[in-house]
Amino acid sequence: MEAYPEKTCSIDRLVTHPKLVAATKAGTKTQQRRNGIYGYPGETFDLEGMAFVITGLTRERLGDMTDEHAQAEGYPNLEMYKDIILKMHAGMTWNTDSLVWVHTFAAKTES
Repeated sequence: MEAYPEKTCSIDRLVTHPKLVAATKAGTKTQQRRNGIYGYPGETFDLEGMAFVITGLTRERLGDMTDEHAQAEGYPNLEMYKDIILKMHAGMTWNTDSLVWVHTFAAKTES
């Protein structure tokens, strides 16, 4: 396993907004960007009775985001993602050099 820094928050806080929970359960949201680490690859979390597993954890610059990344976040495009993120975080500016942790996940299948 790759050596990651310690978690900064509990995995149950990774996806919390009702619309994003619904998008995750529908399979249209497969990533969540956070300033810190909320879960490690292989770790599972539950959303309204449905289990998900973290499949990847990488570090990325905000400036490297594309429309495809925004869609994986559950938004139609990058401009809408930026707009909503800035509204959710009062006083935040979109700094293209800011580093975030990209948590990638999928519905957990029974094994």
